[in-house]
Amino acid sequence: MVRSVLVMTTAPIISSRGLRKEFRGPGGRTVVAVSDLTMDVEPGAITAFLGPNGAGKSTSLRMLTTLLEPTSGTATVCGHDVAREPAQVRARIGYIGQKNGAGQYQRVRDELLSQGAFYGLGRAETRRRADELVEALGLGEVADRQTLKLSGGQRRRVDIALGLIPGPGLLFLDEPSTGLDPQSRANLWEHILRLRERYGMTLLLTTHYLDEADQFAERVMVMDHGELIADDTAPRLKATLAGDRITVVVDGDPAGAVAIARHAAEESGAANPEPTAEPTSEGTRLTVAVHHGDRVLPPLLRTLDAHGHRVLAAELTQPTLDDVFLALTGRSLREENAAAETTAPEPATAGASR
Repeated sequence: MVRSVLVMTTAPIISSRGLRKEFRGPGGRTVVAVSDLTMDVEPGAITAFLGPNGAGKSTSLRMLTTLLEPTSGTATVCGHDVAREPAQVRARIGYIGQKNGAGQYQRVRDELLSQGAFYGLGRAETRRRADELVEALGLGEVADRQTLKLSGGQRRRVDIALGLIPGPGLLFLDEPSTGLDPQSRANLWEHILRLRERYGMTLLLTTHYLDEADQFAERVMVMDHGELIADDTAPRLKATLAGDRITVVVDGDPAGAVAIARHAAEESGAANPEPTAEPTSEGTRLTVAVHHGDRVLPPLLRTLDAHGHRVLAAELTQPTLDDVFLALTGRSLREENAAAETTAPEPATAGASR
């Protein structure tokens, strides 16, 4: 398991130790959805959970938001125990589930005002927050429409507004952009990041979109079969577990070129420095994993040329988070997420206290 040491300047906003959730399956069989969730999340961070359907991501979020009671283990959220003080936790967080939380026949603004009432906010304060969120999320033109008449991207922004009505310092988002087209996804993330900067929130999210986690998350946790199998920043996970990949096509003696490529990989500190060599109609295609490929490639090309290996083509490929998952499990996360799998029923609420 890859774990970095994260320096905590303040108390963690989320802390869990040995959190476990079991369900009763067909025939009375015990199904372990989450086996041992142990982590600390510092305030202000964007943390992403990655993993295929059924990995335990959503179950983890539901335990941390008090929607599911853990089978064993402990967790505190915003300084309160999720099992002993659920009301205290719910009063301090926002939760956006996978499904839309607003009533279809309710107007957007009315839903926001009702959400404030659920949290026990005064009418004037609720109106102020609703107006602020309508403006911040670009919902002004649709605030008086029924939610069933909104686009998918607009409905997700309403869900986020519902989760933010109580003014939480911590926001949980379960697959916030699933099902949206690329333009709507980009627009949604623009709003999320602007709100995070405006309110200084901590975000914990699950996502099937690896590019979202790579681009926006300061910390990435990878789950598989109910276990946390990696926890670090995206750049360090990619560098440590996948590495850059250099591909060159050379003519001349392939054995000598392989030896040169192997030496370059070893010098870079790559975990698996053995190149692969494949004959082609043009010459020999060498592929080798290295660290810091942008720095390794120029001297590698010079060395090959100096030893009489004419380079016909060269390519540097930097790893993705899917390469990280492949290195950890031997499976592609993109393919796993694309497969249709059965998941646990999703609570229909947008706010954890509704």
